[in-house]
Amino acid sequence: MVKPMGPEGAPRIDVSCEELEALLEGARATLGEAGYQKLQAAIRTLGYVTELLQNQEATLASLRRLLCHSSTEKTSKVLKQAGIDSGDSKPPVVSHASQRVTAAGHGRNGAAAYRGARKVAVPHASLEGGDPCPDARCRGKVYPQRDPGVLVRIKGQAPIAATVYELEKLRCNLCGDVFTAAPPEGVGEKKYDETAASMIALLRYGSGVPWYRLQGLEKSLGIPLPVATQCEIVAETAVILQPALQELKRQAAQGEVVHNDDTSMRVLSLDRDVDISPERTGVFTSGVVWVFQGRRIPLFFTGCTHAGENLAEMMKQRPTDLPPPIQMCDALSRNAPKAAGVFATLMANCLAHGRRNFVEVTPSFPDECRFVLETLGEAYGYDDQARAQCLSPEQRLHFHQEHSGPVMETLKAWCGAQFAERKVEPNSGLGKAISYLLNHWEKLTLFLREPGAPLDNNLVERALKKSILHRKNSLFYRNRNGAQMGDLFMSLIHTCELNHVNPFDYHGELKQTPSEWMPWNYRETLAQTGALLDVA
Repeated sequence: MVKPMGPEGAPRIDVSCEELEALLEGARATLGEAGYQKLQAAIRTLGYVTELLQNQEATLASLRRLLCHSSTEKTSKVLKQAGIDSGDSKPPVVSHASQRVTAAGHGRNGAAAYRGARKVAVPHASLEGGDPCPDARCRGKVYPQRDPGVLVRIKGQAPIAATVYELEKLRCNLCGDVFTAAPPEGVGEKKYDETAASMIALLRYGSGVPWYRLQGLEKSLGIPLPVATQCEIVAETAVILQPALQELKRQAAQGEVVHNDDTSMRVLSLDRDVDISPERTGVFTSGVVWVFQGRRIPLFFTGCTHAGENLAEMMKQRPTDLPPPIQMCDALSRNAPKAAGVFATLMANCLAHGRRNFVEVTPSFPDECRFVLETLGEAYGYDDQARAQCLSPEQRLHFHQEHSGPVMETLKAWCGAQFAERKVEPNSGLGKAISYLLNHWEKLTLFLREPGAPLDNNLVERALKKSILHRKNSLFYRNRNGAQMGDLFMSLIHTCELNHVNPFDYHGELKQTPSEWMPWNYRETLAQTGALLDVA
């Protein structure tokens, strides 16, 4: 129940969010679609903040973090905001790539960066390999160079293109039969081909563009595609891609490391379903990112289950002869799989979450937080060095034990001394931040004992930005099917992105062997299929 406050002396009016949304619906035609969406988001934010304020543990600082997002948590920025001038404390990362000198005149991106560009070979107008040098004073011959000269030219185009074929018709003046020209070769029988479905899915679930904005953009460019039509196109494509998603889950369950976390989501039909248990009223999108043989496989699950429950369901597909995977998550209990019969995991907690506790209290305890932030920055610096040197998991473990181990032991001793010497009040913000580190120390420092253990959960945090972008722009899914379709496309699109594959090209001919049409091997399958077709 929302209780807006009027001017001083005015009576208080009790009104629910449902009543406010009903009033808003009546004014929808007057406000226009853009104004309606903004006011609807404001009403829902007001309702959420009102519920949050009813919680006695809510603080002004937590509300400020909710409504006023921090732009960065970089150590130098955090310390500067607290009035401390500090340089970069990370050890420098030595990389051969950083020693290269970029040639002048090539801009921010060279020609090689345009992987999706069409390449046109332009032969010399008057010379061929072996011809005499055009310089009359020279008696040499010219030969082709390995690297051609390059020109990059960029032009705009509509995201969805249409071609209208006007087939000539001829009619006999005696019998009246009509003879229509045959369509050109390669036109196909379908009105909407796979590339149209790929582009719609990329804009909708990869870039978070709402349906009505897609419809408006395409209409303004002369390609009318109603929302219902676009939904039908991606729904048909989702059926074709289901085997690919199931194969991704099967391979992911064999991974060595798994990251998982939740973010809130709104599914309209789930709010009214009678099968939701009273104690489980929230709706979430869980992100589960597996690392299998160096490949990253992000999977999304939207519904009333938590990240730990979704992970437990996936663990049922894990072969019994494999060792327990390393699980990286924050310290919330709902992130751990608890289902009976599920394989155990080697639990690691996110060091970035522990660091964030100190970031939040830096203005109040600048000197103490500076020590912690710079110490953790040193450990992260060593991790950057290990990544730049492309060390194996075992080599990375030894590297961290040699360099990061003493740093983390110093931090642990400092944290214990703050309480032992009574320098910090345990119930203060700094005391709670220190307690978090000490209480979860073993899980926060698993990277010092297990090969391949990550330092933080940032991998899944970045993956969840896909669903957060959808929530920000579209506000909700309409029903379960829409949520499942969003999970499928986000999983496939983000898997392509994390494995450096163009998601537009990957729309897969799955056939009967989906394992051969994964984002990381479908090009080889295409090449083999093409070779077989050429032989045939």
